[in-house]
Amino acid sequence: MEQQQESSKNQLIVMRRKTVALLLEYGIFVAFFVLCIVLAFASPYFLMPKNLINVLRQISINGFLSIGMTFVILTGGIDLSVGSVLAFGGIVGASMASSSMGTVYPTPIAILVGLLAGTALGAVTGFFIAKWRMAPFVVSLGMLSVARGLTYIYTDGMPVPKLEESFLYIGQGRIAAIPLPVIIFAVIFILSWIVLYKTRFGRYVYAVGGNEKSARISGVNTRLVVFVVYVISGFLAALGGLTLSARTSAGLPQAGVAYELDAIAAVVIGGTSLSGGQGSLVGTLFGALIIGVINNGLDLLGVSSYYQQVIKGAIIVGAVWLDSLRKGKE
Repeated sequence: MEQQQESSKNQLIVMRRKTVALLLEYGIFVAFFVLCIVLAFASPYFLMPKNLINVLRQISINGFLSIGMTFVILTGGIDLSVGSVLAFGGIVGASMASSSMGTVYPTPIAILVGLLAGTALGAVTGFFIAKWRMAPFVVSLGMLSVARGLTYIYTDGMPVPKLEESFLYIGQGRIAAIPLPVIIFAVIFILSWIVLYKTRFGRYVYAVGGNEKSARISGVNTRLVVFVVYVISGFLAALGGLTLSARTSAGLPQAGVAYELDAIAAVVIGGTSLSGGQGSLVGTLFGALIIGVINNGLDLLGVSSYYQQVIKGAIIVGAVWLDSLRKGKE
């Protein structure tokens, strides 16, 4: 009798552990769909096609930042500068396509210059972190200030209006009723997925985040890997800046303030460990979707933006707590 009770107790413990493991592994997908159902009942406008398309358009910019942030965090780093880099890349590109700045360059050149500007800042951040082994938090925090300062210096703190129609198409255009930013984000997501899961570099990213010393002993050029992930982050931040400038019809020096919060939130909500080595782009995608749906839903319900910041902060803390639980089960 006692043996049967002990056996039943052990089975119950095993079932509980499996349930917790499943929730930790797939909870984000369940949470996303539950959130959508709740908002659908809370607001009659949430499931309207126009609103859903607007949600996808809104998350595309955070999606760019979040993908870059995923690469960085997988190596055990952090990039707090993405919001400021977004602003700098966006305003540099916009200035090249604006009649208010004098010479108007072709849109492809404007885009290229904007991307190079953001990529260069990402390269500087990556250089100090990879070459001199400086703390990613400190370096990226410094770049946050530097990039924002460069943005204000570049236009003397003034917005850049009068953008060319071809440039505006990046943020306002549509292909078969689908906003172009959504299409660009989908392409970037697919390319990033291929790089992360189908290339040697992607395996190196996970290896560096899992155990950098072991990866280095195994022959991985860990410094190069760390450098490249910050370059990727800078490039994608600039792409987000160009998209935002085109969407708002102007390059704004104050653009991207606190965008790093949403990017980090999307990544950690998606299950990527802040200590590196664990996580997925699919999780990041759903994390970005959750952030976008929460922002949109709270706006529809008339909730103050102040409360939205509190809610997102609480979500980040909750996601980190779940990450600690997941590690405790390993």
